[in-house]
Amino acid sequence: MTAIERIHQFDKFGIVLGLERMEELLRRLGNPHDRLQVIHVAGTNGKGSVCKFMEMGLEACGYKVGLYTSPYIEKFNERIRCNGSDITDEQLEETAWMVIKHAEAMVADGFDSPTEFEVVTAIAFEFFSRMNVDIAILEVGLGGIGDSTNVVKSPMASVITSISMDHMDRLGTTLGEIAANKAGIIKKGCPVISNVSEREAAVVIAGKAYHTGARLYDISGIRAAVTDETIESQTVSMQLFDKSYSDVEIPMIGKHQAQNLKTALATLEILRSQGKIKLDKEALYSGLRKAGQPGRFEVLRIASENLPTIVIDGAHNEAGAAALENTMNECFDGKVLLVTGILADKETDKILKHFINITEDVLVTEPDNPRKMNAAELAGKLEKMGIKPMVEADIHQCINKVHEIEKDYDVILFAGSLYLIGAIRGLIK
Repeated sequence: MTAIERIHQFDKFGIVLGLERMEELLRRLGNPHDRLQVIHVAGTNGKGSVCKFMEMGLEACGYKVGLYTSPYIEKFNERIRCNGSDITDEQLEETAWMVIKHAEAMVADGFDSPTEFEVVTAIAFEFFSRMNVDIAILEVGLGGIGDSTNVVKSPMASVITSISMDHMDRLGTTLGEIAANKAGIIKKGCPVISNVSEREAAVVIAGKAYHTGARLYDISGIRAAVTDETIESQTVSMQLFDKSYSDVEIPMIGKHQAQNLKTALATLEILRSQGKIKLDKEALYSGLRKAGQPGRFEVLRIASENLPTIVIDGAHNEAGAAALENTMNECFDGKVLLVTGILADKETDKILKHFINITEDVLVTEPDNPRKMNAAELAGKLEKMGIKPMVEADIHQCINKVHEIEKDYDVILFAGSLYLIGAIRGLIK
């Protein structure tokens, strides 16, 4: 049995928020998280992109950076990165089995078993500690207050990228309740960078920062101007406090990515102003130019001869679908085929309303995940909206169907669940 196979066996414990199991597991490992300098990132959308911008920017400035994100797109190792590379299979096996040994000992001693996410988070902490990273960037898995990454006591910065409706079954049914959960990463004396514009959520975050004694930097009103936008890159300019960041080129497009860049740069600028890091502007810009994010409006092929452009995007909630609609409508005016598959626990109708504003030509399939929505059920929802979709539940048959009809389109857009995007990305590449 491989370490990854054993890790997945912890999945039977599901997603159980709370820190008691995590704290016990880390105690047995010698609390590796306490030896790390951490930038902690929460939010509904944009977390992954903000983390990627900071990872690439800091590494270009000479820092040894650890990055922990979820979920992965194609390979499990993507979740744990160091020095610009995914954890190797050998490193993963060695570190994982050590953590698994302590997790099994916990159960033998009468403690509740850690969940799969807790085990993986502990592996990341242990690996980053062994690698002596200068800075560990941690993306929250779900929410904030009870997420396993929230064992960090005193982060360099707590970052909240956005607040919108998602995971309401666990985080709350209003923006205020969701914001309160995500604001759980705010710690006493640690700077808080918030790019949350929704007033109901912003008020909650400000209140938590005030009562915690953490200085809040609300950057939601700072303008990020976009120029020179193509389907492969855009240039963004902004004034952050007393520092000008002009003509920053990034390979991720869309106004939402300009906002994510603003969040990342504001965090780095605040840490620089506090003397916690040093930045070389030329090196920083160079790193940001390489900050691509797989599965986030990623162009896999540019149109040539009789072949259409292929775009993949993990728009898995309403806010993500709205951002995708805006970006597609800004970048393309040709005929679009949308291929989609969605998880059943999402607000499917709200996602689909944005999707059908992109195109009425839809091919429905299914992500490879137990939580998937049946293709026939998804097709039925589209039919109620006046769309007559094609249906190919099997992902391989779906790709074959795309090849048959792609000559009739200018753009093929794969969007929906990240589990679908990961599978598609591997098949197409």
